[in-house]
Amino acid sequence: MKLEGIHHITAITGDAVGNVEFYTGVLGLRMVKKSVNQDDPTVYHLFYGDDDGSPGMDLTFFEYPGAVRGRPGAGMVHRIIWRVGSAKSLEFWAARLEEHDVAIGRGEGESLLFDDPEGLAHELVLSDASDEPLRASAPDIPGEHALQGFEAVRAYSADPARSAGLLLDTLGFTTDDGHSWEVRGEHRGGRYVYDPAPPEAVANQGAGTVHHVAFATQPDEQDAWRARVAEAGAHPTEVIDRFYFRSIYFREPSGVLFELATIGPGFGVDEDPAHLGERLSLPPRFEPLRERLDGILTPLPYPRT
Repeated sequence: MKLEGIHHITAITGDAVGNVEFYTGVLGLRMVKKSVNQDDPTVYHLFYGDDDGSPGMDLTFFEYPGAVRGRPGAGMVHRIIWRVGSAKSLEFWAARLEEHDVAIGRGEGESLLFDDPEGLAHELVLSDASDEPLRASAPDIPGEHALQGFEAVRAYSADPARSAGLLLDTLGFTTDDGHSWEVRGEHRGGRYVYDPAPPEAVANQGAGTVHHVAFATQPDEQDAWRARVAEAGAHPTEVIDRFYFRSIYFREPSGVLFELATIGPGFGVDEDPAHLGERLSLPPRFEPLRERLDGILTPLPYPRT
């Protein structure tokens, strides 16, 4: 069994409207599902990605209206890294972000650093991956410059060596240095990278922070993955049916919340793929709440119209 790279990344926002405007209007992602947090259905769960809502480019947000900003610390992902195809794409994004009053910086090598309006850190890097690029169509972003999917996440850890056994022996990650780990399957891959936690960074979950990172599994291997994680002593949840995929959750020894999520059935299970994200989608067990939720959830624009 092999994990097929990063499935999705879930973060927290306190402002769903501003979140939609930034991730669709500035970054050009497609809203592929407008749903609710299945553990707290009174709040949104928003999904952004490529045109097909593919695993590997699925950035999601729980909205807790008015949530104060959080701060990443040890045991938290602190940066999301995206692939772009060329140096000209980095130039395009530098100009575009500045046009939208987004402050930019330069990372190691050829990369571009910026934060979303709530402080969630992003990085764009040149990709030489053989994986198929995942792109969303946006009228003002040329296809050759569109974001191409996740390259990595960076997490703070006080002791990354504690996580080596689980990552290597149980989950099948590989590494050359114990800090940068690759997870690669038959079709896709990605990286999970540790950084030392800044002494002043006290972990505080809130708006602008990552809640968890999910890695992709084949649907018929989910039960076997759960058994393997349990045997390693990582205390996974039971397999949970999220309707769009099936999931297990556990914390790796550094404290980061991991999810293993199946590839499919996918976001087209309850919507025409041409019209993903146009309406509030509720898994069947939440459908009786629709009328109530229509009066609670903030109206959102559908940015693809």
